[in-house]
Amino acid sequence: MTMLRDPSVKYRPFPQIPLTDRQWPSRTITRAPIWLSTDLRDGNQSLIDPMDAEKKTRFFDLLVRCGLKEIEVGFPASGATDFDYIQNLVRSGRIPDDVTPQVLTQSRADLIRTSFDSLAGAKTAIVHVYNAVAPAWRKIVFGMDKADIKAIAVEGAKQLRDNAARLPDTDWRFEYSPECFSTTEIDFSIEVCAAVMDILQPTADKPIILNLPATVEAATPNIYADQIEYFGKHLPNRDAALISLHTHNDRGTGVAAAELGLLAGADRVEGCLFGNGERTGNTCLVTIALNMYTQGVDPELDFSDIDQVIQTVEYCNNIPVHPRHPYGGDLVYTAFSGSHQDAIKKGFAARERQNDEAWEVPYLPIDPADLGRSYEAVIRVNSQSGKGGVAWVLEQDKGLKLPKKMQASFSHVVQALADETSRELAADDIWQAFERAYLATEGKRFQLVDWHETHSGADRIFAGKLTIDGTERSVSGRGNGLMSSVIAALAESGGPLMDIVDYSEHAIGQGSNVQAAAYVECRTADGKSLFGCGLDTDVATASVRAILSAANGA
Repeated sequence: MTMLRDPSVKYRPFPQIPLTDRQWPSRTITRAPIWLSTDLRDGNQSLIDPMDAEKKTRFFDLLVRCGLKEIEVGFPASGATDFDYIQNLVRSGRIPDDVTPQVLTQSRADLIRTSFDSLAGAKTAIVHVYNAVAPAWRKIVFGMDKADIKAIAVEGAKQLRDNAARLPDTDWRFEYSPECFSTTEIDFSIEVCAAVMDILQPTADKPIILNLPATVEAATPNIYADQIEYFGKHLPNRDAALISLHTHNDRGTGVAAAELGLLAGADRVEGCLFGNGERTGNTCLVTIALNMYTQGVDPELDFSDIDQVIQTVEYCNNIPVHPRHPYGGDLVYTAFSGSHQDAIKKGFAARERQNDEAWEVPYLPIDPADLGRSYEAVIRVNSQSGKGGVAWVLEQDKGLKLPKKMQASFSHVVQALADETSRELAADDIWQAFERAYLATEGKRFQLVDWHETHSGADRIFAGKLTIDGTERSVSGRGNGLMSSVIAALAESGGPLMDIVDYSEHAIGQGSNVQAAAYVECRTADGKSLFGCGLDTDVATASVRAILSAANGA
């Protein structure tokens, strides 16, 4: 086999759709579509190890909790496993009254009959019949012409009608797919669907579902939208049909194609949670729904505990959700970059000052809390991180609100640790580094044992016991305030000569467990900045500890 120098000559551009007055580009999505999960059928048949009954039941229950009202539960004509599961599901009473199960079958009389039998006893159910109509399938797979293909669809519609009459205790609904719609001549797809409607005689009160699958994604999403709009404009008796979308992800744009298809007039979306499915997968229902959510549209699906949803999906599919998967991945709300971290930190600070609920935090298109995520993992620290990220972790984990200059100083300590370890630093790593730098006393020159303060006119006198270089000593100093008197006591005891440049304090916690955090920036005689932090239940003692912390930094 000789390789072509330019393999692209084997392929042809997808033809344009003759739509001269397209309306979809100027529309917006303003309401949720009808959702159908195909996880238990399309998703299941793509798995290396298909789900057993226990996993399918667990997945079904998850879909119900998430708010899905239409669920494709299997392909009963494929064998006893699916048939028995579906029959047991119907008989178990597990299907809520407002949830409609659906099954899929090829357009063959025996398979359609089996599909109806699997749902016997259901309150309401959808039977979904399909046959491939595209030129490549007609020519290569079946060796049939258009008339032959149309006849298969018409016969399938008759079987739907007759089997529904055979089992009248169920409220039957019908769905038809011109399989490979996206690569079929658009007018032929309309012709076949119209012929199916002629047999089934749907009405606006009881419409047929016409599913228009991008079985193989073969063009840009705008072409698919043109196909959907053209189909809707030219389909006879459009009011008696719900147009459904089933996009695959061969080009990586399955979500975009579905969204543009909704703009083009579709009523319904089929897909899988997190985009499972054959080849590159189906469109991702989670992504489409939460995309709508970020635009102020209620998707009518509940992903408020996204981690529990992921846990169940991963267990049932035995496929991990990618850490960068939109909305659900472990890392999608996480910033490592210093500039990103600083912007996010400022966004949360601004949000605390807001008078409304409008969400506006840089780099976060959705509030992680709305999906059950905490803010702890929004900012994580590695060698690429900056001062804002380090400060965020300390504030979220320990309640410390470091002054800006102290953030910059401590970030160098963390940077060195990240470079040394060549890994992401956990909150505990950062806390231990902070303790070593500012709070630890072991091995430090100055350690507080006890202290008290007296007044002499306008002066304040610090008197205390310190361990200095391992020896306990009594020290005293005079100043115009507590901290200046501590600095004077240190200077008289061989400590560094320092001036206070900045001081701040705040409370950590509430009630009887409240603790004071004090921060100080000092400058030595040679211009070096020293930072200190002190923690104590007494704010004055915390400030004394902060001065000693800065002195130990010398």
